[in-house]
Amino acid sequence: MNTYMTFTAYGENAEPALADAKERVQELESLWSVTDEASEIYRANHSDGQSVEVSTETADLISFALDMAQKTNGALDPTIYSVLTAWGFTTDAKQVPSQTEIDRLLPLVDYTQISLAGSTLTVPVGMELDLGAVGKGYTADLVTELLKSQGVESALFSLGGNIQAIGSRPDGSNWRIGIRNPQGDGNLGVLEISDAAVVTSGGYENYFEDADGNVYWHILDPATGYPAHSGLQAVTIISPEGKLSDALSTALFVMGAEKAEAYWRENGGFEMLLITEQNEILVTEGIAQQFSLNDGRTETVREITR
Repeated sequence: MNTYMTFTAYGENAEPALADAKERVQELESLWSVTDEASEIYRANHSDGQSVEVSTETADLISFALDMAQKTNGALDPTIYSVLTAWGFTTDAKQVPSQTEIDRLLPLVDYTQISLAGSTLTVPVGMELDLGAVGKGYTADLVTELLKSQGVESALFSLGGNIQAIGSRPDGSNWRIGIRNPQGDGNLGVLEISDAAVVTSGGYENYFEDADGNVYWHILDPATGYPAHSGLQAVTIISPEGKLSDALSTALFVMGAEKAEAYWRENGGFEMLLITEQNEILVTEGIAQQFSLNDGRTETVREITR
């Protein structure tokens, strides 16, 4: 999953439960890695269009990713990997690809061409699946399920910034999650949550600058093949499920504030905090009272209502 992870759990079964959680994460990584030749995703991506059998976990994750791609009208597309590679975001050899190269690759970005029938997965020749926009979130959900099954009632873990909370703090108070300042060090404010997943996507997470000072980040618009410029600096999604928060943090960043608000009103099931390029903070009504700016911050906070 190519990220740093931390796990904290409380209670008498916490230590053995965390050992099992670590093992579970490693198992899932071995299934979903796009670079590990032994993984199910690598095998499907390099099958020359032949069908392959995958595990229940992989089938469930791909099914969810394809469903979210459909619900977000392609703002989230798990077949974007070849274009990400052209930009160098998967290899650390970051570069601006030619328009010719993007035009050649864009026809390979089309989630509707992926076939999943039960546990049988078919990836067309030339296309490549990448579950990076949902994998950490789904992993967090499975780890949550595992820890709860072992009696853990209070835990907090971070999978590369994907925050998942089980219950509340041991003293019964909410967990306090910092909301990062996308334009510099430190946090803008604090979000208080319990029993929830908090996932943030922002252009500041993985980017590069060319010789002319132009900034390019890793969140690409599947419709254009270029970094998504939607008027947002960061999107934070709060929901009961890590996979939903993970998927929507990317998709709504691509959509922009207006479409994100419309999506929230139409679908529900989650809350969000948006930071615009004008440094305005938009917070949905369900978490408006749980977010507070740090002392000294002067950003405008606007509540989004139904």
